[in-house]
Amino acid sequence: MFGDFGNILEKKEALEKKLSSSPLPWANNEEYVKVLKEYAQLRSLLELHAEYLTLSTSIQSNETLLLESQDDPEMAALAEEELSRLKQMEPILRKRLMQKLLPPDENEGRPLIVEIRAGTGGEEAALFTMDMYRMYQRYCDALGLKCECLSSSLAERGGLKEVIFSIRGDSAWSQFKYESGTHRVQRVPETEAQGRIHTSAVTVAIMPEAEELEIAIDPKDIQVDVFRSSGSGGQSVNTMDSAVRVTHFPTGLVVSCQDERSQLKNKQKAFRILRARILERKQQEENKKRVQHRRLQIGSGDRSEKIRTYNFPQNRITDHRIQYTAYNLDRMMHGQMEDLRLALSEAEYQGLNTLSTP
Repeated sequence: MFGDFGNILEKKEALEKKLSSSPLPWANNEEYVKVLKEYAQLRSLLELHAEYLTLSTSIQSNETLLLESQDDPEMAALAEEELSRLKQMEPILRKRLMQKLLPPDENEGRPLIVEIRAGTGGEEAALFTMDMYRMYQRYCDALGLKCECLSSSLAERGGLKEVIFSIRGDSAWSQFKYESGTHRVQRVPETEAQGRIHTSAVTVAIMPEAEELEIAIDPKDIQVDVFRSSGSGGQSVNTMDSAVRVTHFPTGLVVSCQDERSQLKNKQKAFRILRARILERKQQEENKKRVQHRRLQIGSGDRSEKIRTYNFPQNRITDHRIQYTAYNLDRMMHGQMEDLRLALSEAEYQGLNTLSTP
């Protein structure tokens, strides 16, 4: 079902030969690292494919054994039990293989910056912004990814008007790249005396983090203002001007940070966010020029696009891009997002496979 792996095997063997025949380290160390990384990826893919083929063969063998054991209840029961176990493993392994078959993403391996902002819904939207932040933190903890808050703005009655944070780790981009867009929540607010369901929304932006050398910012193109911190992030330091606002004239982007006591640290964080926003804008412009870019099948990633609904009364999560619905919202909010992410990866793989078919 995954097509011909012969070309992948040939490419892996060619790289293996190249690595074994060349003196180590190569004169061009960067080229050597690149080839070594590609070889490791192909080997991992082929090993997973072999594991999937072995599982498929075992399923077929146990199905045959079950049919042939109708006169032996004990043997039939054993075959049925083993078949059930293998069939539970099959979709998990299949989705992992599909994910590895996706074309390389230009942002793979990068750290990323996430922005969550309260949208329509007032206080309830701010509370859900906080809930979303905690959900992503829990998912990061489960995956061993490092999450660092860069900037936050508390709402008057709790919750967050906005939170910006970074995520670091090898799989950070692949785990979170599908999250950009508008997230709609339907639930009964704690302040609702009549028990009526309210609908509110938050927007999420997922941006690859840019290195300083990658996105050079000319000092002539920016203005840095310092001001007195306010709110929860600055109450303990409101006697000094530690908050920083950076304005980038060519793009019109403005970034403010005030969470840190140190003006220097706030400035460093503001520049990290600014570089990420500039890189995101650059990549979006490049994507618009492409007839088919790799995220075509699951939306543009634009924050104005409604991608998901969280219905608390029904314990339902619905991703509108791939018509995915599950009734495990309680687990999802505790960071158990893997099933949804795998479904999105599978949809991307199938969409790209369809696009490549003549």
